[in-house]
Amino acid sequence: MPHFLDIDVTAPGDLRAMMDNALAMKAARAGQLKGEPDAEQPLAGHMVALIFEKPSTRTRVSFDVGVRQMGGQSMVLSGTDMQLGHGETIADTARVLSRYVDMIMIRTFEEATLLELAEYASVPVINGLTNRTHPCQIMADILTFEEHRGPIKGKKVVWAGDGNNVCASFVQAAGQFGFDLTFTGPEALEPEAGYVAAAREAGADIRFVSDPHVAVEGADLVVADTWVSMHDPQSTRERRHNQLRPYKVDDALMEAAGKDALFMHCLPAHRDEEVTSSVMDGPQSVIFDEAENRLHAQKAVMRWCLGV
Repeated sequence: MPHFLDIDVTAPGDLRAMMDNALAMKAARAGQLKGEPDAEQPLAGHMVALIFEKPSTRTRVSFDVGVRQMGGQSMVLSGTDMQLGHGETIADTARVLSRYVDMIMIRTFEEATLLELAEYASVPVINGLTNRTHPCQIMADILTFEEHRGPIKGKKVVWAGDGNNVCASFVQAAGQFGFDLTFTGPEALEPEAGYVAAAREAGADIRFVSDPHVAVEGADLVVADTWVSMHDPQSTRERRHNQLRPYKVDDALMEAAGKDALFMHCLPAHRDEEVTSSVMDGPQSVIFDEAENRLHAQKAVMRWCLGV
C-alpha cells in the first residue's frame, strides 16, 4: 500500500517524481487562472477522509482545496467526531473507514496512532503531522527552495531553534534529497539521534553548531519554527523561551548567512519571538510561497498514493 508516512521510508525516486508533479500541477493551475482550459481531474470519483485530532489552518485548507481542485470530495473529521482509539480501536476504525473512503489523511499526536491506522487500513494513509514528524511540510519547503534556487542537492540548510517534528523531517529529507543540514540550538532540544544517524548513513552531512552566527555561514536556507506547541503548559513556554532566545532569527543572523540565503518558517509564527517581523517580511523570506506550496506538494502526494 503506497502510504506517505515519513520521508525516510519513501524512495528518493518517488519523492522526486512528486516534486516534479507538484511543479507541473502548479503551472497548470496558474494557466487555468489565466483562462486556459481546465486540467485533468485525477481524483474524480474519489472520497478522501481528513482527520484532525490536532487543529490546523494550513493543513486543513490545503488538503481540502487540493482534493476539490483535483475533482475529488473530502470529508473533514475532528478528534471529537472520531474519538479515535476511545471505545473503538484504531485498527477497527481503519478497517471501517477503508470501506467508505479511498484515502485517509490524519493529523494526530502520537506516531503510534498513525502507524496503527496505516497497518490496518486497506487504503493509502498520509501523515499530516505527528508529534515526531511533519513530512508534508518539508515537501512544500523543498518545492519552494527549488523554485527559487534550483536543485536542493548539495545545498546547506540551517535549522535554528528547537529540534521538533518539522526539524526531524528536515533531517530525514537531507538523507533522501542529498543536502546538508546544520542544527543550531540548545543541546537539550537537538533532533532525535536515530534520525540523525540514518541521514548520515544515507550520505548527508548533519552538523551541530552551538553559535548560530557561525552555523549560518554559507547557508543557502535558514529555517525556524515556533518555540512552543499550542498544547504546552505555561511552565514549558517560559523555559523554552529562556533556552531558545539566543537562536532568534533576526536581521543580524540573516546578514551572517549572506544575502542569497532564503528564510523559511512553516507558520503560524510568533512574530518577534523566534523570528523578527523584519526578517519575515524581508526580501529573503519566502514564507508565503512556502505556505502556498503546501497545496501543490500535497496534491502530488495524494496522486502518488492513489497512482493517478
